[in-house]
Amino acid sequence: MIAVNGLRVEFGARVLFDGLSFAVGEKERISFAGPNGAGKSTLMKCLGGILEPNAGIISKPKGFEVGYLPQEGIHIKGHSLMEECEGAFAEARTIQKRIDQYSAELDSIDPRSAPYADMLNTIGDLELKLEHFDPARIKPRIEAILNGLGFQREDLQRDCGEFSGGWQMRIAMAKLFLREPGLMLLDEPTNHLDIDAQRWMENFLENYRGAIILISHDLALLDSLTTRTIAFHHGRAEEYAGNYSFYLTEHSHRKEILKKQYASQQREIQKTQQWIDRFRSKASKASQVQSRVKQLEKMERITLEKDDSQMNFAFPPPPNSAHCVAKLEHASQSYGKLTVFKDLDIEINRGQKIAVVGPNGAGKSTFCRLVTGQEAPSAGLCELGNRVKTSFFSQNHADELDPSKTVIATVEEVASRETAAQVRNLLGCFLFRGDDVFKQVGILSGGERSRVALVRMLVRPANFLILDEPTNHLDVQSQKVLQYAIQNYEGTVIIVSHNRAFLDPCVEKTLEFRQGQDPKLYFGNLSYYLDKKEEEENLKRGKPAPAKTKAAAPAAVAAPRLPAKERRKREAEIRRKRTQILKPLDAKLEILEGQISDFEAAKTTLTEHLSKPEISSDADELRKATSAYQGVADKLEKVFSEWSTLSDEAETLRAELDAGA
Repeated sequence: MIAVNGLRVEFGARVLFDGLSFAVGEKERISFAGPNGAGKSTLMKCLGGILEPNAGIISKPKGFEVGYLPQEGIHIKGHSLMEECEGAFAEARTIQKRIDQYSAELDSIDPRSAPYADMLNTIGDLELKLEHFDPARIKPRIEAILNGLGFQREDLQRDCGEFSGGWQMRIAMAKLFLREPGLMLLDEPTNHLDIDAQRWMENFLENYRGAIILISHDLALLDSLTTRTIAFHHGRAEEYAGNYSFYLTEHSHRKEILKKQYASQQREIQKTQQWIDRFRSKASKASQVQSRVKQLEKMERITLEKDDSQMNFAFPPPPNSAHCVAKLEHASQSYGKLTVFKDLDIEINRGQKIAVVGPNGAGKSTFCRLVTGQEAPSAGLCELGNRVKTSFFSQNHADELDPSKTVIATVEEVASRETAAQVRNLLGCFLFRGDDVFKQVGILSGGERSRVALVRMLVRPANFLILDEPTNHLDVQSQKVLQYAIQNYEGTVIIVSHNRAFLDPCVEKTLEFRQGQDPKLYFGNLSYYLDKKEEEENLKRGKPAPAKTKAAAPAAVAAPRLPAKERRKREAEIRRKRTQILKPLDAKLEILEGQISDFEAAKTTLTEHLSKPEISSDADELRKATSAYQGVADKLEKVFSEWSTLSDEAETLRAELDAGA
């Protein structure tokens, strides 16, 4: 459907990637993985036609449409919300022209040929797509998508310029979904969505008929949606035939394979070099020596990259506070005629970690401002406990930073004596490394400023943290740093977020806000909350609740120690098994590792073949090449699965033998 061959992108002296080749099949679900700055968004811009690569070719069929949703930077005004969304259907005329053009071309094609069948399929797909442009269905479809993304009926006639940046991104997302391009490129689509809108979006994407390439740091979304991962690491891109969790497992396996191949090659190099040194001075061996010298020179050396350094941050011990950190009694908050919530009763105690969820506008941020003392309730009581010291992170704080100061000066000015020494390390954890810390805040992107504001909050001494969407603009490694710090923090934490993979290990309760309903507290993490919501919705529809998971089996009792004679006999048996069983397993693993290398080389060759203009322009040849590529990919996945199973079997056997020893 779309093929990338030999792509190279560079910025100054820095090469993001070189010789990048891959193909995107029909209806595929692909994620780009890797740390911020690795080139994921840049590649997406190249695919979307926003950025020209320095070298390489991106091939796609004639008339094939690619839609791109950036992370930020969308500003729409001058049209009502409904008018703006209706603009997504302007392509109907173009589709009709393409149908007419292809229909005319059918007269010159042999009806018994494969190109004729392909053309009929193309026309059928276009006619099916054109059905969505039926004037009677346009308005209901627009309203359905806007409603799913959180817009209200009264928003339809509002000027787009009245909406904030987050809602502007939702408008752009709605237009993209309405267009239904053949390939949809989504760069961090969940950053501006609440949990209801995200759940709706996930369902929409799961049923989408086109292909999707996704960049996201929401690991739960990646695992549920994607079936293939392209990972960017140290200037290289590697493909994995599975979701993000599969990528993590297989990446570890590949590293182990590479280490074994490296060790094997080093032994071969050492052995060859010893032979050369031994016979270098013998005239009778001169030609053989020269042959082996050339063999070493031509050998493609395997290199092992250094693992990324793992950095962690720990909060200093928080100052003691009263047991009751914050208390709201019959608290209500209104703005004019708008009542956000009323009669809220909740007590937050020392050491609790609570997630706050709900649709935008339901009162999450208002609740945060009340418990931090930034606002007083319009009715009722809201008070902090004795010796409670709050530290609040919100997205607005990024806009309040002094643009003339450097990154490091901005953080150091609020650091405590205990955290001052950790400022450089902490900035590194959040992707400000080397000379980046001396950049002025004014030249940073919105995401970078948000990370600076987050670091400022983390270095302040406090015993009550309130975090409003802290994982937006954080890569996976930075999320882990923050997650680790929160898990080990002894103070009290409130987190407004919908990031399940981040929240689940951190929180013990979930507080839900909904318009027109009383806030409700769930005694579990976000996954528990979502399961309970599903049960509640099923009960409303009259569906039975899902079956409960079986309880874990009790742990086994340790066996008594054997007598010395029996133990020696057991050890001899273990040594025999190591020789008779493990050795053949290791030999099979080595064969599979060779097959993996062969299939990966074949995939690379076929990808280059798919990218040739004479192939991408010939439907019959393209179908043959795509079929061959898929066949090799399936075989590679099968061999990887065999290697993984056999490797696990060998590791289990080793563990059993070690335990028996």
